Amino acid sequence: MKRRRICMTVSSGIFGIFLILFYPLYTFAQDSTKTFEIYGAVATDAGYNFNTIDPAWYDVMRPTKLPAYEGQFAPAGNTFFGVRQSKFGVRSSFPTAAGQLLTRFDIDLFGFGKDAGQTTFHIVNAYGQLGKLLVGQTASAFMDMEVFPVTMDYWGPASRNFMFNIQIRYTPIDNKNDRFCIALERPGATADEGDDLAIPGLAETKGVFRFPNLSGNYRHNLSWGYVQAGFMLKSLRWTTTPGVAQVDLSGNTAAWGFNVSTVVNASQRIKFKFQGVGGEGIGNYFADVLPDIGLKSNPDPSRPALGTALPLWGFFLFTEIAWTKVLNSSIGYSMEEVKNSDLQSASAVRLGQYGLVNLFARLRPDWLVGIEYQYGRRDNFQDRFHSVGNKIQFSVKINFSSKF
Repeated sequence: MKRRRICMTVSSGIFGIFLILFYPLYTFAQDSTKTFEIYGAVATDAGYNFNTIDPAWYDVMRPTKLPAYEGQFAPAGNTFFGVRQSKFGVRSSFPTAAGQLLTRFDIDLFGFGKDAGQTTFHIVNAYGQLGKLLVGQTASAFMDMEVFPVTMDYWGPASRNFMFNIQIRYTPIDNKNDRFCIALERPGATADEGDDLAIPGLAETKGVFRFPNLSGNYRHNLSWGYVQAGFMLKSLRWTTTPGVAQVDLSGNTAAWGFNVSTVVNASQRIKFKFQGVGGEGIGNYFADVLPDIGLKSNPDPSRPALGTALPLWGFFLFTEIAWTKVLNSSIGYSMEEVKNSDLQSASAVRLGQYGLVNLFARLRPDWLVGIEYQYGRRDNFQDRFHSVGNKIQFSVKINFSSKF
């Protein structure tokens, strides 16, 4: 089975842009209305994988990266160490004639894409915000950052929305009770090309992104917590290069998604966190990425296959417990499921499950030490194969911050 990630690259010039944004801060360090902060964390993870997982994802639990067939990543039983959750960032706030300007730039060391499995610089946030307008890279407006449970695992629940994307965001409502924002985001998609099928024209068919993604969310705060609803609309198009392939597989579709989340403060010691998400063609917005587009058969021999947006859904439910002022726990379960198209590989992912339980101590407000058990399961589309992952992880994290 082949899988192809279709995306646009982040320009290397982003570093220069933010150096320009931050440079003026040196000229008004004495002004109390202007702030500049250096912050980050030094984190160390160590653990043991009782089963096997894709070596590029050795220190996270991702059901889609568990073996697709017996012995794929053998042998089992591996110890790992890493510092990839360490981070470093700078942020500022200063007044302008148009209002307060906020800037933020931070990185961690977790390799993605071609750098998967590496300890390397990875941009997380890189944006400026002036009043109600934000421009740059940050959490998608489709996401709810506050619903994420406290985990030692960097990746967290498989079905959570997890996309830090370049965007232009407008927030017309933001007060004590309500918040609404809407954004245009960088487009992209993940395609599943099936089981290496000899389909004419497939190799010459590429993704085309003519329109940005449209996303947004509405949040309402309540005495016991909050509820939030998010939406996502995407235009997906693929084109076969004219004059090169004998068969034209070009096509297009609209992708959409919804996201409902809530945090319930049941008591001073117990908190519930829930998120449900569903739609078609939004798999690349899941933490454990699923394909957006799959291939389905077509009775017309001149076009033997058609692309289609894959329906999918998922949820997670976690409980956070404060046992004492120092000791805390998270326990919960997550599930994601995709409705596969008929030309996907028999070993394509159909269902992913994820669960964990941990115990961690906040020795000081900025010092965290914890141990966590993580479980994952992958179920394939048609061959009835499934694989499981079991992992123990120990983590130490020390946050730091200095304001000027």
